[in-house]
Amino acid sequence: MDNKCNFCTMKSKAAEKLTAKESEKLSANCVTVKFKKGDSIIKQGTYSTNVAYLRTGLAKIHIQGPYYTQVVRIVSQGNYLGLPTTFGDKVNQYSVTAVEPSEVCFIDITTFRKLLNLNSDFSNQIILELCKSELESYQKCVNRTQRHIRGKIAGVLLEFADEIYRSEKFTLSINQEEMGNLVDASRESVSRVLSEFVRDGIIVMEGRNISIVNRQMLLNICLNG
Repeated sequence: MDNKCNFCTMKSKAAEKLTAKESEKLSANCVTVKFKKGDSIIKQGTYSTNVAYLRTGLAKIHIQGPYYTQVVRIVSQGNYLGLPTTFGDKVNQYSVTAVEPSEVCFIDITTFRKLLNLNSDFSNQIILELCKSELESYQKCVNRTQRHIRGKIAGVLLEFADEIYRSEKFTLSINQEEMGNLVDASRESVSRVLSEFVRDGIIVMEGRNISIVNRQMLLNICLNG
């Protein structure tokens, strides 16, 4: 059997803990699907029979609230998208949409749970990823409620530079309305702050292409904004 998971260069840290036989089992119960920008990967309120792993690309997690859809976070490649459903409710509590062309591995949820029981190293790594995700959610919640708009936008730009693209020159994959939704601000406020950053020599911006030219100032705004 062609064990595609065993030779995958984009496998998760958890999958690296699996034995060859366990990896073969994972491969036999996994399918990779390609998504275009704007395609729905997971829909809120639907029944889940798979664990989704973002193999390549970029996606946004969003939740439909009583008044509007809230963007919760941007997820880069190498992360699972449906872990809470694995351990809790079988109904997806949020939606996931591709914001760049992406590849997602859908793993049969029953197989995934069996591997959790069989391999303690695999289980421990999944728990670590869940804990990391929860702590990040807490931090983002604090940032949203306690930072001013300049600090919030500075934080988003640094997140894209440091965690998503790992470069101080990148193309924003979300528009200003989505960025505003991410930080609880209007599109007009986002546009104004980005223009101020350009005017102050903190960033250079051409369309969605951004270059951070004064990282220290941007970091100061992020920490103190």
